[in-house]
Amino acid sequence: MAGRPDVEAVAVSFVVTVDRNSLGAFNSCEGLGVEVVMEQREEGGQNGWVWQLPTRIKYPNIKLTRPVTADSRKITDWFAGMSNGVKRMTAVIEARNPAGERIASWGLHGVVPVRWTGPQLTLESPKVAMETLELAHHGFVAT
Repeated sequence: MAGRPDVEAVAVSFVVTVDRNSLGAFNSCEGLGVEVVMEQREEGGQNGWVWQLPTRIKYPNIKLTRPVTADSRKITDWFAGMSNGVKRMTAVIEARNPAGERIASWGLHGVVPVRWTGPQLTLESPKVAMETLELAHHGFVAT
């Protein structure tokens, strides 16, 4: 059923791989999108409208959130490896249903991790320990 086009994209997990290395599953994914930046130009004598000229394409950072798991170490190891230089990679984010079937996927080109936020541990308000990974990228690629 993974290839059925009529299956709704109600996802409970987002599985992330970077250069074919799994980072595990996340339960929240924000920032998948693209924006074409428009430049406005006013033409002398033309008072009825303004030129809307497309200039560049911008991709927002993607934020992935999940409870802390054994896979959390893969993220901190990735950041630790960046001390020798930043290498842009290719990533794939797959939305999966409760049965683990792929509903949709997005390939990302030129991925770099820009932020990791670890859990806030406090006795005053016991909650699930959560972590957030933020990725920058240069655009989408076929998966």
